[in-house]
Amino acid sequence: MATLSNPSEIARETLRQLAMRRVAPTPDNYKRLYHEIAGSQADADAFPEQFVRRIARRLPRDTAERQRMARSLDQALAAGDARAGNDALERYLGSLQMAEAPPWNELISQLLRQWEARHTGWTTARKREALERVLSASDATTLFSRLQGLLKSWSLAPSDSELPLTAETEPSGPADGAPSSAASAATRTVIGARLAEAPGAGELVEGLRTLLALAFEDVIPAFLGSNPELFDEAARLAMAVRGAQDAAALAALKRPLRRYAEQLENAAADDAEIRTGLLDLLRLLLRNIDDLVIDDTWLSGQIEMLREIVEAPPNPRTLDAAEQQLKGLIFKQSQLKHNLVEAQRNLREMLAGFVDQLARFAESTGTYHDRIGSFAQRIAETKDINAIGPLLGEVMNETRAIQEQAKQSRDELVVVREQAHAAEARISQLQRELDEASRLMRHDQLTGALNRRGLEEMCQKERARADRRRSALSIALLDIDNFKRLNDTYGHHSGDEALVMLARTVRQHLRPQDTLARHGGEEFVILFPDTDVDQANQALVRLQRELTREFFMANNDKVVITFSAGVTPWTSGEAMQDALSRADAAMYQAKQAGRNRVFAAAAPA
Repeated sequence: MATLSNPSEIARETLRQLAMRRVAPTPDNYKRLYHEIAGSQADADAFPEQFVRRIARRLPRDTAERQRMARSLDQALAAGDARAGNDALERYLGSLQMAEAPPWNELISQLLRQWEARHTGWTTARKREALERVLSASDATTLFSRLQGLLKSWSLAPSDSELPLTAETEPSGPADGAPSSAASAATRTVIGARLAEAPGAGELVEGLRTLLALAFEDVIPAFLGSNPELFDEAARLAMAVRGAQDAAALAALKRPLRRYAEQLENAAADDAEIRTGLLDLLRLLLRNIDDLVIDDTWLSGQIEMLREIVEAPPNPRTLDAAEQQLKGLIFKQSQLKHNLVEAQRNLREMLAGFVDQLARFAESTGTYHDRIGSFAQRIAETKDINAIGPLLGEVMNETRAIQEQAKQSRDELVVVREQAHAAEARISQLQRELDEASRLMRHDQLTGALNRRGLEEMCQKERARADRRRSALSIALLDIDNFKRLNDTYGHHSGDEALVMLARTVRQHLRPQDTLARHGGEEFVILFPDTDVDQANQALVRLQRELTREFFMANNDKVVITFSAGVTPWTSGEAMQDALSRADAAMYQAKQAGRNRVFAAAAPA
């Protein structure tokens, strides 16, 4: 059948085919036959991009999950991917279906009961701090599950009512809460007698006395820098504990210790309230800065980083990283400000010179105009034709002079314009450098890992932290296998992409506290805090396994990227270079053993 082009003929043929085929004349059947006859495609399922864009701008993004799905929809629309956009929209609409409301009333009732109950190991300050962390959840579902987990942890801890009542426990005394001294003395006598009769009582008393003394001498004072009264009280209690030579003397310290524990709890609650208030002030200040600053191209990154620190529970490593980034960015901004001031001063001087040059040129032009007028009048008044020649010579001299002055002014203006263009280019270059300042200050430009400067800074901090905590610290050196052959076969661009892939894979599977740095070329260094050499060895083997699961495409060829590594413990007092040399020797052994292996080197004796 010949292809029809006239819409009316196509419609007539469509109706005829419906009758011949004995197909029900529904809109869908008519549309299908119409496009079949016309040789076109139905657009019933075409993705309404403009309509969806308007919807996407109005979608609520009040939870983390909805923000994620809305971002997926925005990305699909930006890429023009109709299928991905349709899927993202369906996922978002599916999330809006009403689910069964969680039993908030029961959860709040349990929370009140557990809050009022006293649990061993859970002071009021500690409960308040844990509850504040839970309340920072971004959506209701997460908040409900976190509250359930918190209540479970409280309920698993024994409460005061569950503690066994024995003869050793101190009686509560009269109803007014003031037990008599005789009852207290009798209780302490009973406690001392029971402890003295127990097997190994002497060792138990000595161990308890030593632990209490260490707590009041070393542990508790570390948290009391801003409270000298409690600091002095801790010293007095430590002396009292040291002087207690038997169980009865230790039992006599029960009431002062309980009173001091209550003072510590109150101080901790005050500190938590102060910390919360300071964080609220910082949030308010950041929001105010964000609202006030109009051109916040450079400031927005700093504000966003501080917001992340404030909203998430901070730790020393994130604070260290933020401090280094801010220091580098502030230094770069100070340089930019100095150069901007210099460029503005040069522009002002050039503008002033330009105005002076225009003034001089205008004055010269006015003088020339007056002289020409005078010559014209003298020529008009002369009656001797021979006298006109000298006047014309003076006119030519004046014209040549003003021409030379105009040429000089033009040349000076061209120089000023070139200087202004150079200053503008310099300012633009400084602005581009500022945009890259944070990343280039401590990070490798290609892989995004720390560079040597960043590695040295992190090594100093982790070594000091490990010494302070008396914890293990391991350092590893890894090298891509057959990297030179990869470069020679596929080119340096493929080699760079392999380095980027390795760094990305390693970062994805490292712990947040671990540090990755590019040591040079195809070598990388990994710091493993709070990790002994066996654990670090296992972590490197897992990284090798994850890396081999990903194929690297080099000129349409699938290439498996592997690395060899050496790992060693970094002992206290040892230089970083000594530990790296030991790890480098172990890595060489791994390469000699067949590559894609991890060898460990023991610490020096």
